[in-house]
Amino acid sequence: MPFLDQLDRLFGRYAIRNLALFLIIGQVFVLLAGMLGLLKLEALDFAPELVVEGGQWWRIVTFMFIVPIPGGTLGFVFVAFGWYLFYLMSSALEHHWGAFRFNLFLFLNYGLTVGLSFITPLNDVSNLFILGSVFLAFAYLNPDFEILLFFILPVKIKWLAIIAWALNFVQFARGDLAERLQIGASVATFLIFFAPDMLRNLRSGQRTAARRVERAAEETRARHVCHVCGKTDRTDPQLDFRYCSKCTGDQCYCPDHIQNHAHVVAADDPKAR
Repeated sequence: MPFLDQLDRLFGRYAIRNLALFLIIGQVFVLLAGMLGLLKLEALDFAPELVVEGGQWWRIVTFMFIVPIPGGTLGFVFVAFGWYLFYLMSSALEHHWGAFRFNLFLFLNYGLTVGLSFITPLNDVSNLFILGSVFLAFAYLNPDFEILLFFILPVKIKWLAIIAWALNFVQFARGDLAERLQIGASVATFLIFFAPDMLRNLRSGQRTAARRVERAAEETRARHVCHVCGKTDRTDPQLDFRYCSKCTGDQCYCPDHIQNHAHVVAADDPKAR
């Protein structure tokens, strides 16, 4: 997009390279500090009311470093695998877009999420949809990339992305306003970056479909049609169609009428004089 190209030229030098790595390092630190009792994760959660009335402004930032851990020993394995995937996909996006655009993608999503959260100041805000948007962006750009589901089953990421979109839709339909705003911020960011490309692909697909229809019509269209009886090389492929040199234009005739027809002569044709 030309506008993003211009922003990149103006502010690209200020971009944070390997932003995903810094996020992961912060999440690892917060996780370990919480496990060791050095930090209370409740003090890092973000609810707008705590910022507006309590002045606890740091929560606007610290909620990005909270990682929910599934129960059981395998919870830590899944968290580590999630960090690996997030870094892999973020690095791929940064390589594809450049550091500035990747920064803009995350910060725009973050800014929209935080800004819209003040509409429902009593509700907590999660970083799930912000970080999950990286997965959706990567899947859109690399739909055939395969990952090992449960470390065993190879699955193309486009199918997982379809499931993720479906879950977002269900959660948007059944969730409260706070959840809808967070999902809306994530979807809006995705569309800002990918809607122009999606529209181009749609138009290109429509043009390709139209060309296929034209080619199919040309392939089924008769090349030779008798001017008298209407027989064609499609209906009677065994016939030898010929053109009359005494008729004006390309007048085609079947064997029965090539010698037995009234010549077609236009008024302005010299043959008519």
